[in-house]
Amino acid sequence: MANASSPASASAGEINGSHSVEITENSNQTTVVNSIDDVLERYMSASTPNLLFPFLASLTWIFDSQQNFVNSFSKSHKISTIFDFSLECSSPILDALPASSFYVGCLVGGISLATLADSRLGRKNTLIFSSFIMSLTAALTAFSPNLAVYAVLCFACGFARANVGTSAFVLSSELVSRRHRNPVSILTLIFSTKGFLTLPSIAFLNRVDSWRVLYLYTSIPSLFYSNFLHFFMMESPRWFLLKDEKKEAIATLKKLLPLIEIVSFSDLAVSRSDKIESSDLFSAARMLWEKRWALRRLGSIMIVSFGVGMMYFGMPFNLGSLNANLYISVALNAAAELLSAFIVFFLASALSRRSSMVVLMVVSGGCSLACTAIGGWLAVAVELVAFFGVYTAFSLEMIYSVELFPTCVRNSALAVVRTAVVLGGVAAPALVAAGRRRKFLSFGVFGIVIIFCGLFIVFLPETRGVR
Repeated sequence: MANASSPASASAGEINGSHSVEITENSNQTTVVNSIDDVLERYMSASTPNLLFPFLASLTWIFDSQQNFVNSFSKSHKISTIFDFSLECSSPILDALPASSFYVGCLVGGISLATLADSRLGRKNTLIFSSFIMSLTAALTAFSPNLAVYAVLCFACGFARANVGTSAFVLSSELVSRRHRNPVSILTLIFSTKGFLTLPSIAFLNRVDSWRVLYLYTSIPSLFYSNFLHFFMMESPRWFLLKDEKKEAIATLKKLLPLIEIVSFSDLAVSRSDKIESSDLFSAARMLWEKRWALRRLGSIMIVSFGVGMMYFGMPFNLGSLNANLYISVALNAAAELLSAFIVFFLASALSRRSSMVVLMVVSGGCSLACTAIGGWLAVAVELVAFFGVYTAFSLEMIYSVELFPTCVRNSALAVVRTAVVLGGVAAPALVAAGRRRKFLSFGVFGIVIIFCGLFIVFLPETRGVR
């Protein structure tokens, strides 16, 4: 661990009123995080991890993933959005408007709500609030009278969804010790895959119904689960200590570690100079902005995320252009996601972040380019390889982003990274619509963009095995 006070370490102090926080380039920790995390590790690493609460947080990724891709099936029902809103002869832009509105909402929500979980609301409340609003607006989408209202509700759903996955990912990883963080992080991505995997089944069973029923089936369970989390989910003890809420942190630790007899929690006290002012909504964003090394990391990982997002979101939307059964194709893609998640689950600790992501993005891009020249089930097979590669890259990127930034700005940084992923998704529906006439405008562009964006990984440090 680099010493924050060492002259050789590039560091700077962040001042908030009478409080200060030190954040350094040579470590993914901060002065306040060092003192808090080191103490928490003594308790958390000494006990078998309590996986119930990380499990509860991770389950929200099922609903997050369903809302992410539900629009892909709104055109395949007997009464589809195309038929319902008379879009048979419309332009590709109008046809892609609802999906693009959803991703624009994710983009705006990711930018405007990114600091809530690091500042005022915390991880738990941000997760519950975002999940509830996402579910409510998705349910209202089923009653859209026209395309304009449908697009507006898609935007609102995306706006709320922007912080669901991020808050769940960070919260679940902060409820366990460092050595269990990678497996728990992958657990959230496995639930995301399960959400994606349930969509073809739900859509197939209701294929004779209106697309509106599909929105109700995917939103109502999420509404109930959001209320369940309000009563049974716990906040991150790390966030409590960063906000100097010692009693709440101790109460949370006692629930997380009931088998450990702890006589005193006196060493959990945080000195005044280590506190972060919780009333400042933009303190985390200001830390990221004022540190050149943090901006450099954030800029590079955002470019990488844009390429990953364009292909990750674009591939499922583009399955209809492969002239194969849509339900089978989506199910195969979901199975590829699940296989990828399990591989990363077992190999994350051994995989180099930088070299693995470069290889995965180049292979995915090459396969996507190959899809422009082939057709039939061969194209489906090559597309599966491309999708497997980009999802594996996405999984590693989420772990990588957590390791690149310290706890006090982690949620904000990860929210910005996911926003960049979504920004790539904003462009995907229009490219898919254009690609129905010429394949290169979808598969070709996806391949070129992800290979180019993957080159920016060389500007990021390797974090595997670094504390």
